[in-house]
Amino acid sequence: MPDAAVAARSSEATNSGTTQQVDVAVVGAGFAGLYLLHRLRKAGFSAVVIEEAGDVGGTWYWNRYPGARCDIQTIDYSYTFDPELESAWQWSEKYATQPEILRYLGFVADRYELRRDIRFGTKVTAANWDEAAERWRLTTSNGADVSCRYYIMATGCLSAPKPPEIDGVKDFKGEIYFTGRWPHEEVKLAGKRIAVIGTGSSGIQSIPLLAEQAAHLTVFQRTPNFALPAHNGSAPADRLALLQGDRAGYREQARWSLAGVPYPQQMAVSWQLSDAERRERFEQAWAAGDLVYILTQLWADQGVDVDGNALLADLIREKIREIVKDPETAEALTPRDHPFGAKRPCLDTNYYATFNRPNVTLVNLRKEPITEITASGITTDKRTFDVDVIVFATGFDAMTGAIKAVHPITGRDGKSLSNVWANGPQTYLGLTVSGFPNLFLITGPGSPSVLSNMAVSIEQHVDWVVERLAALREAGFTTIDATETAQAGWAQHMADCSTLTLHRLANTWYTGANVPGKARGVMPYTGGVGPYRSICNEVVARGMLGFKLTGPNVAEQCNDGQVVRLQPDVRLVLGMLAEMNLPAIESLGAQGARDFLTEFNKGRPAGRPVGEVGDGVLHGADGLLQYRLYRPATPGPHPIVVYFHGGGWVLGDEQSDDPFCRDICRRSGMIVVSVGYRHAPEHRFPAAAEDGYAATRWIAEHATELGGRAGPVLVAGWSAGANIAAVTCQLARDRGGPEIAGQLLVCPVTDCRFDRPSYTDNAIGYFLTRALMFWFWDIYCSPADRTDPRASPLRGNLANLPPAFVATCEFDPLRDEGIEYAEALAAAGVPVEQLRARGHIHSSLMMVDVVITGVSGRARMAEALRSFAGLPRTLEESGEGASPITINAAAG
Repeated sequence: MPDAAVAARSSEATNSGTTQQVDVAVVGAGFAGLYLLHRLRKAGFSAVVIEEAGDVGGTWYWNRYPGARCDIQTIDYSYTFDPELESAWQWSEKYATQPEILRYLGFVADRYELRRDIRFGTKVTAANWDEAAERWRLTTSNGADVSCRYYIMATGCLSAPKPPEIDGVKDFKGEIYFTGRWPHEEVKLAGKRIAVIGTGSSGIQSIPLLAEQAAHLTVFQRTPNFALPAHNGSAPADRLALLQGDRAGYREQARWSLAGVPYPQQMAVSWQLSDAERRERFEQAWAAGDLVYILTQLWADQGVDVDGNALLADLIREKIREIVKDPETAEALTPRDHPFGAKRPCLDTNYYATFNRPNVTLVNLRKEPITEITASGITTDKRTFDVDVIVFATGFDAMTGAIKAVHPITGRDGKSLSNVWANGPQTYLGLTVSGFPNLFLITGPGSPSVLSNMAVSIEQHVDWVVERLAALREAGFTTIDATETAQAGWAQHMADCSTLTLHRLANTWYTGANVPGKARGVMPYTGGVGPYRSICNEVVARGMLGFKLTGPNVAEQCNDGQVVRLQPDVRLVLGMLAEMNLPAIESLGAQGARDFLTEFNKGRPAGRPVGEVGDGVLHGADGLLQYRLYRPATPGPHPIVVYFHGGGWVLGDEQSDDPFCRDICRRSGMIVVSVGYRHAPEHRFPAAAEDGYAATRWIAEHATELGGRAGPVLVAGWSAGANIAAVTCQLARDRGGPEIAGQLLVCPVTDCRFDRPSYTDNAIGYFLTRALMFWFWDIYCSPADRTDPRASPLRGNLANLPPAFVATCEFDPLRDEGIEYAEALAAAGVPVEQLRARGHIHSSLMMVDVVITGVSGRARMAEALRSFAGLPRTLEESGEGASPITINAAAG
């Protein structure tokens, strides 16, 4: 019998004990499950929702602890799929309480008559894929088992409580409560001695209210968390005005934002602001009481850079010391083991002030850990606390716990999901798992989920899944399964995204660190809500990329591959450039291109401060050349790096690569002298090459006058500048000096051939195009001169050259000739270190503090330069100071 034909008999089947046949079975009746049921019905699918609880609500059904509220403003933490629903419900507060949110979800269930297809008080105890029938067989704890074509887990990210890890819990004779499973009946706590174990979100929300009731409240804290005042009340007038002025536009902005709340991307970076400006921004954010605002709107680097984050964290620490009167208690409540935002910060109402109450005691478990729970209380290694009530606010087995709780989940060829995920969750898009056909996860690990406004992410996931199911039905496909290649590619993209943020620096439930024995790794997608949406859309646009589709009467479709190969921040940059619809540089003429780049670079983030920056002139091959010198803040003399900018021998000057020069100066502890050489078409080949050599010779001769160390210099360059640096090394060898200790070549031009695969594979779409390189070569050098080693250093004698560090980028027309040059150097006996920057484009490594995934590459460059100069590879090793934080290399 067709699935849809038995939909009307679902209730009868449930009561009779026979297997209930439906198109789709959903586990969970919270925000996700309710919307799924509504959308599935509208799409013509028969569906049943299986829910352990006695009513709708999901997380908000179970989490009834005192003070439970959402931490996203409720005008944003709402369904947006139906404008009439938005008009029919009005929130009473900026941050709604648990009872109000539960009423809202009940209101939605009633409005769309959803409860008739929800089986309450029922758990799925096993789920097995039937390969022959191409259906999931679900065993339930109550009533009929279920057979479904598609199985969707809408179990929530924070719905599996983590049991306490303390000996003696069963011996306690008093009352025990868990914030994640708070009783539905009234809990009378007035006048009792209460202990709260845990200071995560539920602890921080409940502690102030429990303190008001308790004769005495003892808070046991292992790890302090950042908490911010909610300043709850009516919804802010400015946000309401934005919503009501253009509701559709407001909601659409949220869908494409980074966090699911419509705030713009902050552009100012911390070091561009004075102390007073940073403090003013912070005070405004503190007064606003908006978690998303304070996480994203102070300065652009607060979530990606340790130094920028520390400035904000220190301001919050000041607030804690101002509020908490006892210095020892204040210090114990002050987080110092993780960056702000690396763990989920909490919104509170009088949390810190509660510790000023005479009936509240804080126990710092870092100094006196709990040894056991006894019949009458809690014992640490220093003292005993007699209590009447223990409240465990110990959190959840987040993101994977509720999914794996449905055990076993058995996919194709007997695969167990628990076994497949033994070393951490593996998914494609956070939506599917390879080897488990027709299984979908709503806001599962690998999706934005808990790092976003969950309401926005839930709607996006549900819409995507239901639209895909409808499309499969229309095309005659009956199974969909992610490929292993696509899933592995998504894991790599997840890892790349995690390098952009500071989440990897904290032990938190985001990484599974709160559950003993759980595999560690950043589980939510950190690339942002809008970028994630675009990737999901791209999967569809590219013919369900990464999925295998089958059906009884249609040809199998398997469009294998990886949806994202670029680094996440590079992808964002290219997307922004595409939206700007910029003209092709080669269409502007040389002067027009220079004028255009001058204007374009005005919006570029400034480079970080160094000890000193100065300008001067030096003698080139035929006249004076401008240079800019970057000096470290540490005492000299320092080795000197002679740097040549990029720009195809046509564009740029001694200032055009300023952020990169500053970065190398800071990381290497060396003086960087950026040289402005002569440009074509006014000065064609070999003017640039001869200027490079002459400038290097002049700088070497005047090293001590420049504050540098006498002796060998180093040379470096990017693109055409790397071409000049490579040529300079050959000329210095052949012309008797100066002595060069090493060469850093970043995406170098090394040869005049255009037939290498990288020129074809990366001809368009990656900033530097094949057409632009043709234009550069034509302006700089006639075809007859291009085989001269001063134009194509790959064609020169490569023996007895200085050691080299050669960096190439995967999506760059120049990639192959750079690799070939490095290999040719090595073959000639020159020591060579290569960086092959996976997922990067020609300009990636130069976009300091814009392309964060280039940080590790630049750190390696600085280490190589120091090694060439005979110094310890890092500043930290040399005792000159801590080196800037590095991020795991996005390189192969």
